[in-house]
Amino acid sequence: MKSKQSQSNPKRHWLKTNFQFRGKPRNFKPFGGANKLCLGLFLLVSFFGYSQKNIIWQDLAQVNFEEKYFETYGEYFLYPHFEDSLKAMEGKQVTITGFFLNIDPENDIYILSKSPMASCFFCGAAGPETAIELQFDNPSKYRTDDVVTVTGILNLNADDINHFNYILTDCTVKRAK
Repeated sequence: MKSKQSQSNPKRHWLKTNFQFRGKPRNFKPFGGANKLCLGLFLLVSFFGYSQKNIIWQDLAQVNFEEKYFETYGEYFLYPHFEDSLKAMEGKQVTITGFFLNIDPENDIYILSKSPMASCFFCGAAGPETAIELQFDNPSKYRTDDVVTVTGILNLNADDINHFNYILTDCTVKRAK
């Protein structure tokens, strides 16, 4: 037996279950008026708000160095002048692939290098722009020279000579494909 309302107007029966509010049909337009505006804003924020960027080692080479004397240590060190393209990435989440260097796990000192340990920055075979200091919430269990992809927040460091010029904080690591 059909209800009284569905018998009186069978064409509007589907409205009762889908688009009626208190017995009255709603003028529901899925992409009309305010809905279009909300959808547009959502897409815009999603597109520009997604700040993760895949970078390559060539991106990090956009830096010039000069020797600068640090009185505290009584020595000259290479002082970086970062290009605008690098400055624009500072504080953003980036992803890069390289060789994992497990320098001192007891003191949480990990590095991502453009080259394997035998030809890395420390051996004099490359410049300081080819190594990134990694800071983890949970220390990594990867071994030296494992090829990994690291995602983290990029920090540019020009003044603290106790740290690398590039530092990734809040890192996550996975084996490279």
